[in-house]
Amino acid sequence: MKESAQRSKSCNKIIKNKKMEKIKNKKLRKRESGFTLIEILVVIGLIALLAAVVIIAINPARQFAQGRNAQRVSNVNAILNAIGQNIADNKGVFTCGVSFSADKKFIKSGADEYDIRSCIVPTYISELPVDPTDGIACADSACGDGYDTKYTVVQDANGRVTVCAPNSLGENALGDDLDEICVTR
Repeated sequence: MKESAQRSKSCNKIIKNKKMEKIKNKKLRKRESGFTLIEILVVIGLIALLAAVVIIAINPARQFAQGRNAQRVSNVNAILNAIGQNIADNKGVFTCGVSFSADKKFIKSGADEYDIRSCIVPTYISELPVDPTDGIACADSACGDGYDTKYTVVQDANGRVTVCAPNSLGENALGDDLDEICVTR
């Protein structure tokens, strides 16, 4: 009888030990299944660092400045093409009531500037393009409020016409060593 009592005690101990191991294992598994606060903070810090590196590499200010200058090149070419077509259609003479001089003047409405809109719109170009930063387009077809393209035009002694975009010099995001965007024909 003693033997059977000892056996039953040892069996109870084994069963208790197994139950205790199961409880310990469950607690360990629960602890292993989640992330600690330190781990989460490290991951967030790495993501922030990578985001900062990407933003610096992309440099959005520079991208926008390049986009504006690309628009300026397109606009200057469009204006110069319209002027060139007018000159070609009129046997080498720009017929607009204004003659270009060696002095740079802005293409805009006003007495002291080159008001050429009525000569080239809509025959040679649908509307005068304006500088992407601060040009003033015509609000209506009559252009009653005036316009200011912020582009300049000049004609040299040989009759070559140059249209420039002086605001391209102010694009600080691209550096200080920029040349003015000009196209000559």
